[in-house]
Amino acid sequence: MPHRIYISDDSTYVILEQSGKVTRKLQLKYNIEAHKVGKEHHIKKYLMDVIHARNTESNIENYQFTYEDLRRANEIDKTAIVALVVDPADHSHDFIETLSINSGLNVTLFRDKAKAIEFLKNK
Repeated sequence: MPHRIYISDDSTYVILEQSGKVTRKLQLKYNIEAHKVGKEHHIKKYLMDVIHARNTESNIENYQFTYEDLRRANEIDKTAIVALVVDPADHSHDFIETLSINSGLNVTLFRDKAKAIEFLKNK
């Protein structure tokens, strides 16, 4: 299962679960799919679960993903609230959080899935 997209049991956020390698191209594809689900169901909150996925892109590719790919993709809701949950020992996604915040996106990284869900429920 490289990815799975579904709506939370309480229908308040969209969940995107990924496993394996995270590349710029795949990440954009999966994000667009998740945001389409969000738009269909009038949901603006997303749990991006990459606990079992590792970001394999370089800093330049991460920058291009955030500042170019996401910005150009009309399917992506730039006002969405995103909780990015990662494995506690994985720091390969840290730069994405920094880039996202600096580019004006509302992305917060978590190393605890329960805290990420609590964050979304309280927003």
